[in-house]
Amino acid sequence: MREMSKPVVEKVAIIGAGPGGLATAIALRKQGIDAHVYEKAREFRPVGTGLGLMPNGLRCLDAIQPGILNTLKISGCQLQRTTLKTTSGEIIRSTEHSIVAQKYGQQLLTIWWWRLQQILASFLPPDVIHLNYRCINFEQNENTVITHFENGKTVVADLLIGADGGNSVVRQKLIGDGQPQYLDTMSWRAVLDYNEELVPPDEAIMIKGEQSLFFIFNLGEGNMNWIAQKALSEASFSSTPAETKSHVVKEYANGNKLVEKVIEATNAERILETPICHILPLNQWSYGRVTLLGDAAHLMPPSSGQGANTTFEDAYELAECLGNFPDLETALSTYDQRRIQRTAIIQTRSTKGHKLQFSPPTQQTNQKSPQDFQEFQNWLYEYDPKSESRLKPWKEKVV
Repeated sequence: MREMSKPVVEKVAIIGAGPGGLATAIALRKQGIDAHVYEKAREFRPVGTGLGLMPNGLRCLDAIQPGILNTLKISGCQLQRTTLKTTSGEIIRSTEHSIVAQKYGQQLLTIWWWRLQQILASFLPPDVIHLNYRCINFEQNENTVITHFENGKTVVADLLIGADGGNSVVRQKLIGDGQPQYLDTMSWRAVLDYNEELVPPDEAIMIKGEQSLFFIFNLGEGNMNWIAQKALSEASFSSTPAETKSHVVKEYANGNKLVEKVIEATNAERILETPICHILPLNQWSYGRVTLLGDAAHLMPPSSGQGANTTFEDAYELAECLGNFPDLETALSTYDQRRIQRTAIIQTRSTKGHKLQFSPPTQQTNQKSPQDFQEFQNWLYEYDPKSESRLKPWKEKVV
């Protein structure tokens, strides 16, 4: 084993200052590694929408930065239940989340993406986050990796981490496997001021229509979030915010008063319009002195709610590997071994689950049994960074 006082790498460049990139920087700096984050945005602004933090992701964040969970719980919303309804308002089922907390030790938490980014950034020295650094290329040799940015600057490091999202520049330069695949579904999302008349403070409401879904839930700190998903064979993009809002209004003119009220109350400038995509699992993430993390490595549809949570698992495991193996090659190959099989299974399940949500009832004959679902959820949520059992494989094989 290497001497603990000498990291296997000294300087690391992380591309992307989303929650995954920031969490990785925190984890690496605690290992004594000089990690810096390079972000294409010119400034941090209140962007993004809501996301859900599950027991596995929360445990990893807690392991990366002890005490952060208290801040997240204060800033976010601890969900107590999710209610599924038809467009006519009939309740299909209501799921109590207190069972999740009792069984897995962590309550489901919703939070604004931007607020999570702020919280994570607060645990880093300001001079390690570099804005207006859009990565355009990199080159590596036996000893270093040199990253080139659109602003004309270059950065020399021992390791480059691509945490730059589903349309990752690092991934395309490293692997070149093409753009994410469209899953015949468009999504519109927005954050707006919380209104208790529209949604209870601790409840998520999910409205299922004909090949459409609409979610609304509290984010904490006076904000709430809605997410609309609609099956569309071709991705279509609006040219202006007003056109975007008009498009959503048209797609959801289904007579559900709650949906109509929520969309109407939303400032058109705040609606994000995105296609839902995925990328096929990879057999390898790390090549030489470059590796991938989060959506750049395993973009998946949101049906399992695991995008951010598996990213925090990546951040924890990568830091552990770099901190506990004698050389970079061994550290990165171990990181790949620990992460690829697990995330590939979650990716595959998420894609199948997404397609099932938007398929006609007559085609929904291949659903997993309740027992299978429970076993999978146990394997998913029981991931504990402090336990060797986290590395146990799932019984499924990814084809």
